[in-house]
Amino acid sequence: MQTSLPVALSAQLATEKRLETIANNIANARTVGFRAEEVKFETYLSRADAQPVAFVSKGEQYISTRAGEMTQTGNGFDLAVSGNGFFAVQGPKGTVYTRDGRMQMDAEGTLRSVSGDPILDVGNAPLQVDPTAGPITVARDGMITQNGRQIGAVGLFEMPAGADLTRAGPSAVVPDRAAIPIVEFTDVQVMQGFVEGSNVNPILEMTRLIEVQRAFESAANFLTQSEQSLDRAVEVLGSKS
Repeated sequence: MQTSLPVALSAQLATEKRLETIANNIANARTVGFRAEEVKFETYLSRADAQPVAFVSKGEQYISTRAGEMTQTGNGFDLAVSGNGFFAVQGPKGTVYTRDGRMQMDAEGTLRSVSGDPILDVGNAPLQVDPTAGPITVARDGMITQNGRQIGAVGLFEMPAGADLTRAGPSAVVPDRAAIPIVEFTDVQVMQGFVEGSNVNPILEMTRLIEVQRAFESAANFLTQSEQSLDRAVEVLGSKS
């Protein structure tokens, strides 16, 4: 059995998938709260041949939760999370979680994300403030104070250990199990007047892009050489028959 072709093809498919994720990461390097996407590849053995053959797996995609760079804006409606926490937003299809804490207030006083969806408290209720009572102050535990009166708290949630995250928009994710409300603020804090950028490292991603492009081209060249070698073998055997 000719094993070089399927092995090289599996490597080419894996590098193509990695190229797609890197390109998406680079495109969102300036997207507030964006979480980079990574791909984990493994090899597996096929025993269909006389000797075991190692192939590259199709790859497992996952979303990185490492922190991005904080930028101070001075805007009281800009929030960021220091630590392993996410804001909750009521999306069109249910609750989604994001590190993009840029808020805006509508005419009724509902606090909304930049996409217009309500921002939620720890009980998954939309946050409401008084549009006529002046600026808001957000404490490190998310407590909102307006005109000297506590009126609610921004909900912070932690992703469960081992949860698979699915992207739900440019900066939002949805876990495959229920997120955990954060009630202790020793390691997690809200930062008012800050925004968190993408956690993509553009220089590192560009380096990876070059490396993966070379690997893809190498696999493509190997496929071409293998096909040419097989064609020559067929020609030689045909001429001797």
